[in-house]
Amino acid sequence: MRAMYPGAPEVTVIDKLGIEFTEISAERTAGRMPVEGNTQPAGLLHGGSSAVLAETLASVAAQVHAGAGRQAVGIDLNATHHRGVRSGTVTGVATAIHLGRTTAAYEIVISDERDRRVCTARLTCMIIG
Repeated sequence: MRAMYPGAPEVTVIDKLGIEFTEISAERTAGRMPVEGNTQPAGLLHGGSSAVLAETLASVAAQVHAGAGRQAVGIDLNATHHRGVRSGTVTGVATAIHLGRTTAAYEIVISDERDRRVCTARLTCMIIG
Protein backbone atom coordinates (compact mmCIF):
# COMPACT_ATOMS: atom_id res chain seq x y z
CA MET A 1 0.00 0.00 0.00
CA ARG A 2 2.73 2.47 0.92
CA ALA A 3 4.29 1.98 -2.52
CA MET A 4 1.03 3.12 -4.15
CA TYR A 5 0.90 6.26 -2.00
CA PRO A 6 4.52 7.29 -1.31
CA GLY A 7 3.64 10.56 0.46
CA ALA A 8 0.95 9.05 2.71
CA PRO A 9 1.03 9.75 6.44
CA GLU A 10 2.22 6.95 8.74
CA VAL A 11 -1.28 6.49 10.21
CA THR A 12 -4.42 6.83 8.10
CA VAL A 13 -8.11 6.11 8.57
CA ILE A 14 -7.36 2.67 7.11
CA ASP A 15 -5.17 1.96 10.13
CA LYS A 16 -7.57 3.54 12.63
CA LEU A 17 -10.52 1.44 11.46
CA GLY A 18 -8.44 -1.75 11.24
CA ILE A 19 -9.05 -2.32 7.53
CA GLU A 20 -7.03 -5.22 6.06
CA PHE A 21 -6.76 -5.99 2.35
CA THR A 22 -7.17 -9.57 1.19
CA GLU A 23 -7.07 -9.02 -2.59
CA ILE A 24 -6.02 -6.06 -4.73
CA SER A 25 -6.51 -5.60 -8.46
CA ALA A 26 -8.13 -3.02 -10.72
CA GLU A 27 -11.07 -5.33 -11.39
CA ARG A 28 -11.67 -6.55 -7.82
CA THR A 29 -10.36 -5.46 -4.45
CA ALA A 30 -11.44 -7.06 -1.18
CA GLY A 31 -10.81 -6.51 2.49
CA ARG A 32 -12.19 -6.82 5.98
CA MET A 33 -12.79 -4.61 9.00
CA PRO A 34 -13.64 -5.36 12.63
CA VAL A 35 -17.01 -4.19 13.93
CA GLU A 36 -15.57 -3.54 17.38
CA GLY A 37 -14.27 0.00 17.59
CA ASN A 38 -16.25 1.05 14.50
CA THR A 39 -19.73 1.30 16.02
CA GLN A 40 -22.16 4.09 16.76
CA PRO A 41 -23.41 4.70 20.33
CA ALA A 42 -26.20 2.10 20.02
CA GLY A 43 -23.56 -0.59 19.41
CA LEU A 44 -24.20 -1.15 15.70
CA LEU A 45 -21.58 -0.87 12.97
CA HIS A 46 -21.52 2.82 12.08
CA GLY A 47 -22.77 3.58 8.56
CA GLY A 48 -19.82 5.92 8.15
CA SER A 49 -17.45 3.07 8.91
CA SER A 50 -19.10 1.03 6.16
CA ALA A 51 -18.75 3.99 3.81
CA VAL A 52 -15.04 4.33 4.66
CA LEU A 53 -14.50 0.62 3.99
CA ALA A 54 -16.36 0.87 0.67
CA GLU A 55 -14.51 3.98 -0.49
CA THR A 56 -11.16 2.59 0.61
CA LEU A 57 -11.54 -0.67 -1.30
CA ALA A 58 -12.79 0.97 -4.48
CA SER A 59 -10.25 3.81 -4.34
CA VAL A 60 -7.37 1.36 -4.08
CA ALA A 61 -8.75 -0.61 -7.03
CA ALA A 62 -9.13 2.60 -9.03
CA GLN A 63 -5.56 3.60 -8.17
CA VAL A 64 -4.31 0.28 -9.53
CA HIS A 65 -6.31 0.96 -12.69
CA ALA A 66 -4.93 4.52 -12.95
CA GLY A 67 -1.33 3.31 -12.83
CA ALA A 68 1.93 5.07 -12.08
CA GLY A 69 2.01 8.83 -12.52
CA ARG A 70 -1.78 9.16 -12.26
CA GLN A 71 -4.09 9.42 -9.28
CA ALA A 72 -7.62 8.19 -8.64
CA VAL A 73 -9.79 10.44 -6.46
CA GLY A 74 -13.33 9.70 -5.32
CA ILE A 75 -15.96 12.06 -6.71
CA ASP A 76 -19.23 10.29 -5.85
CA LEU A 77 -20.07 7.80 -3.11
CA ASN A 78 -23.46 6.41 -2.20
CA ALA A 79 -24.30 3.67 0.24
CA THR A 80 -27.43 1.79 1.22
CA HIS A 81 -27.37 0.09 4.63
CA HIS A 82 -29.40 -3.14 4.73
CA ARG A 83 -28.88 -4.57 8.22
CA GLY A 84 -27.14 -3.85 11.48
CA VAL A 85 -24.09 -5.69 12.77
CA ARG A 86 -23.03 -5.72 16.43
CA SER A 87 -19.91 -7.89 16.46
CA GLY A 88 -17.38 -9.80 14.41
CA THR A 89 -15.90 -8.74 11.13
CA VAL A 90 -17.39 -7.38 7.92
CA THR A 91 -15.95 -8.14 4.50
CA GLY A 92 -16.12 -5.83 1.51
CA VAL A 93 -15.63 -6.56 -2.16
CA ALA A 94 -15.27 -3.76 -4.73
CA THR A 95 -16.02 -4.94 -8.25
CA ALA A 96 -15.36 -2.77 -11.30
CA ILE A 97 -18.40 -1.50 -13.20
CA HIS A 98 -16.45 0.78 -15.55
CA LEU A 99 -12.71 1.18 -16.12
CA GLY A 100 -12.19 4.16 -18.38
CA ARG A 101 -9.44 6.63 -19.21
CA THR A 102 -10.78 9.41 -16.98
CA THR A 103 -13.18 7.63 -14.61
CA ALA A 104 -13.55 4.30 -12.85
CA ALA A 105 -16.70 3.10 -11.09
CA TYR A 106 -17.17 0.27 -8.61
CA GLU A 107 -19.95 -1.57 -6.81
CA ILE A 108 -18.98 -2.48 -3.27
CA VAL A 109 -20.80 -5.18 -1.32
CA ILE A 110 -20.18 -5.41 2.42
CA SER A 111 -21.25 -8.62 4.16
CA ASP A 112 -21.25 -9.97 7.71
CA GLU A 113 -19.68 -13.22 8.89
CA ARG A 114 -22.82 -15.14 7.86
CA ASP A 115 -22.46 -13.75 4.32
CA ARG A 116 -25.53 -11.53 4.73
CA ARG A 117 -25.40 -8.24 2.85
CA VAL A 118 -24.89 -5.35 5.25
CA CYS A 119 -24.32 -2.51 2.80
CA THR A 120 -24.26 -1.90 -0.93
CA ALA A 121 -22.26 1.09 -2.15
CA ARG A 122 -21.07 2.60 -5.40
CA LEU A 123 -18.01 4.78 -5.88
CA THR A 124 -16.97 6.76 -8.94
CA CYS A 125 -13.38 7.96 -9.12
CA MET A 126 -11.90 10.56 -11.42
CA ILE A 127 -8.48 9.70 -12.78
CA ILE A 128 -6.12 12.63 -13.00
CA GLY A 129 -2.65 12.86 -14.52
